[in-house]
Amino acid sequence: MIFAIVRTAIAALRRDRPSLALSFLLPIAFFSIFAAVFGGQHSSTPQVKLIVVDDDQSTASRQLVQALKRETSLVVSTQSESKDKPAQTYTAATAEAAVKAGDFPVALIIPHGFGEHPVSFGPAQSGSQIQLLNDSSDMIAPQVVSGLLQKAAMTAMPSTMAEQGAKYTGKYIGGFTPEQQKRMDENMAQLRKYADAPAKSEPDRSSTGSGDSASGGIISVQSRAVVGENKRSPMISFYAAAIGVMFLLFTASGSAGALLDEAESGTLDRVLSSQVTMTTLLGGKLVFNTMLAFTQLVVMFLWAWAVFHLDFFEHIPGFVVMGLCTAFAAASFGMLLASMCHTRAQLGAVSTLLILTMSAVGGSMFPRFLMPPAMQTAGLFTINGWAIDGFTKVFWRDLPVSSLWPQVAVLLGIGTTLFLIARRIARRWEFA
Repeated sequence: MIFAIVRTAIAALRRDRPSLALSFLLPIAFFSIFAAVFGGQHSSTPQVKLIVVDDDQSTASRQLVQALKRETSLVVSTQSESKDKPAQTYTAATAEAAVKAGDFPVALIIPHGFGEHPVSFGPAQSGSQIQLLNDSSDMIAPQVVSGLLQKAAMTAMPSTMAEQGAKYTGKYIGGFTPEQQKRMDENMAQLRKYADAPAKSEPDRSSTGSGDSASGGIISVQSRAVVGENKRSPMISFYAAAIGVMFLLFTASGSAGALLDEAESGTLDRVLSSQVTMTTLLGGKLVFNTMLAFTQLVVMFLWAWAVFHLDFFEHIPGFVVMGLCTAFAAASFGMLLASMCHTRAQLGAVSTLLILTMSAVGGSMFPRFLMPPAMQTAGLFTINGWAIDGFTKVFWRDLPVSSLWPQVAVLLGIGTTLFLIARRIARRWEFA
C-alpha cells in the first residue's frame, strides 16, 4: 500500500507541471544567479569605473594618470562619452555631477600644484591634496581606488619619489656634502631616464584586495561623499524600494488571480454575457490592481518614514510618479500571469518562480551596482531593476522628476505591452 501511495503522489506531481518546475527549476535558477554574482570574486577584483581630472598637467600628474589607466581593476575615464555630443574633458564640476547622477561611483581630482609637492613625507603642503569624490552607497569602490592610487604613486613616479625623499632628507639632516649631492644628481638623472621610458603594456596581475587608507599613504587624499552625506538613513530608501517592488509583484499576481476564480465558478461567463466586454473587465481589474499596488507602496514608505526616518515628504512628487508607474507595470504583469495560467495552483507556482528570479536579478535581494557587468545588464530586463533605479534617483540622489523619464518610459512601456498580451490571451474565455 505504501508503494501504491508513492506512485499516486508521483503521478499527481507529474500532472502538476508548474509545481514540478518550481521544485527543480527555482533552486537551479537561484544557484545560477548567486554563483554568477559571487562565484568569481575570489580570483579577481571587480572593475571600478573612475573619473580622473588632471588640473595640474605636470610630469608627475601625467605619470600618475597613466599608471591608474594601466590598472586592470579600474576603468579610467578622462573624457565624457555621449552619442549626441562630442567628447569633452572632465572638469572638477562635471566629474562631481557625474558621481551625483550615478554614472560613476568615484572621481579623482588632481589639483594645481600637485607636481611640486606630490608626496606627503613631511608636513602637509598646500595644493598637493588629491580629492576623492564618491557615492557613499557604494562602500567598496572608494576603498579599491584609494589603495590602487597609493600603489600607482609608488610604481609610476620613481624620480619624483626620490627627489621628494632627498629634499626632506636634506632638510632634516642639514643638507648633503658636494660629493653626496653630485652622486644624488647622477642617480636622479638615471631615474628620470627610466621614468621617461615607455611603460610596458603587460597587464598588472598583482593583488589589489587591500590598499593603504586614503589618509595613511604617500599621496595625501581628501575623501568626500558627494551623494548621501547629509542623509539621516542612507540605505533605507533603497531597501524600501527593493523589498516593496518584490512584494508588489506578489500582490499584483495574487489579486489578478481573482480572474481565475471567476472563470472556475462561472461568474466570468455571466459577466461576459452582459454588456461588459473582456477589454472593459480587464481594464477595470488593471485599475484596481494598480491602486492596490500603489497603496501598498505608500504604506511601505510611510512605515520607513515613521520608524526608520526616511526623508519621505520631501520627495512626494517623485514618489508619486515612480509609485504609479511601478504599480501599473506590476499590475499588468499580474494580469498577464493570470491570463496565461488555468488554475490558482499554476498561478502560484509560476508567479513564485518568475518573481523571485526577477527580484534576484533586478536588485531586490542584492544591489545591482555590486554585481558583475553582465548581471547588471540582465537586471534591465526586469521590472525591479527599472523601478529601483527610479526610486534611487528620487530618494538617494535627490534628482528632479524630469530626470525620471527613462524609468517612467520603460515601466509604462512594459505595463502597456504586458496588458495587450494579456488581453490577447484572454480571448480564450470569450470563445469558451
